Formats: sequence, C-alpha cells, structure tokens
Amino acid sequence: VQLQASGGGLVQAGGSLRLSCAASGRTFSSYAVGWFRQAPGKERAFVAAISWSGSSTSYADSVKGRFTISRDNFKNTVYLQMNSLKPEDTAVYYCAANQGSLIVTARLYNYWGQGTLVTVSS
Repeated sequence: VQLQASGGGLVQAGGSLRLSCAASGRTFSSYAVGWFRQAPGKERAFVAAISWSGSSTSYADSVKGRFTISRDNFKNTVYLQMNSLKPEDTAVYYCAANQGSLIVTARLYNYWGQGTLVTVSS
C-alpha cells in the first residue's frame, strides 16, 4: 500500500488543521493506521492510531482531548483533526500503515507516507 499525507501548513497557536492520509490499494480497510511526528532534533514520536475498522483508537497523552483520528474506508483515507494547536505540536507528521492490529510502535509499521509539515506559531 502507498500512503500520501497532506494538509499540513502554518497556523497560529489555538488554531486547527486536518491532516489526511490517502492510501492506494483495495485492501486498505484491513490496515491499521498510525500518525507519528518528528520535530527538529527529536526522534519520531507516536501521535495517534486507529484500527482497521475504526472501532479502536489510541492517542499520545500530549494530544488527548485535542486531536481526533478517524477513517473513511470507502475513500481509503485516514484523518487527523488537530485542534487547540500549540507551538510544541510543530513537526513533520507522518502516517503509517500496518496490516493487522492497532499498534503504537513506529518500527512495527510496514508502510510510510512522505510526511507533511505542521508549523504552529506562538
């Protein structure tokens, strides 16, 4: 499966953005999908993940209550709605897919998108 992340941009603190992760392949509905982010000088960190059906989700503590992950399997797309953005949310955001269970560990994901930059100004 091939992934294309989009929706990043520059936003002021307190604002919102919605990221999209569009996938190719007719079996996308069998893949769990995760969002990760990497800030300059830092390691890639887990943000959120969703099961293949959308019935289960998981979030990093730092984004709980502000970010929402969802998916539309008919459109082969996973979304990350980001509200109440903070300067510390600034990073390149990546989506990743894994055929199977929802996971939060980056190294266990088999497929990665190219990343989209989110910049939050104070």
